[in-house]
Amino acid sequence: MIVAEQKPLSEMKTLIGSAQNVLVVGCGTCVTVCFAGGAREAAITASALRMSTRLDGNGRNVTDVTVQRQCEWEYLDEITDQVAENDIILSLGCGIGIQAIAEHFPKAWVVPGLNTSFLGLPTEQGIWAERCAACGDCILGLTGGICPIARCSKSLLNGPCGGSEAGHCEINPDVPCAWQLIYDRLSSMGKLDLLLELQPPKNWRTSRDGGPRKIVRQDLRLVSEE
Repeated sequence: MIVAEQKPLSEMKTLIGSAQNVLVVGCGTCVTVCFAGGAREAAITASALRMSTRLDGNGRNVTDVTVQRQCEWEYLDEITDQVAENDIILSLGCGIGIQAIAEHFPKAWVVPGLNTSFLGLPTEQGIWAERCAACGDCILGLTGGICPIARCSKSLLNGPCGGSEAGHCEINPDVPCAWQLIYDRLSSMGKLDLLLELQPPKNWRTSRDGGPRKIVRQDLRLVSEE
């Protein structure tokens, strides 16, 4: 899932500027799961902004609403009237949600209430860890389901660097060496022979180095056109 965390209240206030009517928009999917921007967080943020601006002597009218997904037009349609009634939108969605609102409501000024961090998973209560870099060319079938692009600090494709020690990355002793994890996983599965197959230099054109990406499913387009 997409993992994000809230910006400091002081930064949100700066982004709001002099706007008097503020709509805080939460998202009911990824950022709800990581407790950054769901209905609960949207209500708390709106309340905190109301109280803080009043204490500053310039109270704002701050309301909140949460949609199922900020990244889909049909859910954004539900808040059309509320968007029109406010001077500024503070999105508690990921960077995709913020851009979706801005694109769907071109006359609305939209600012971020979150910092989008990475694609990850909860490893234990209150901890999320990066697991995918969305590189567009997945090799998890060769590495035992452990991603060397996201989990190796150098994104190495053919084994560890010379800096790993006792199964840990040289950047931090608390970070496990991704290639040690890959080796252990393949060894336990009896598939170490996969490591004998050298990987060519990665084609980064499938990632951000190739510019903004887009997927087109013609089969789905034909269905929708019918």
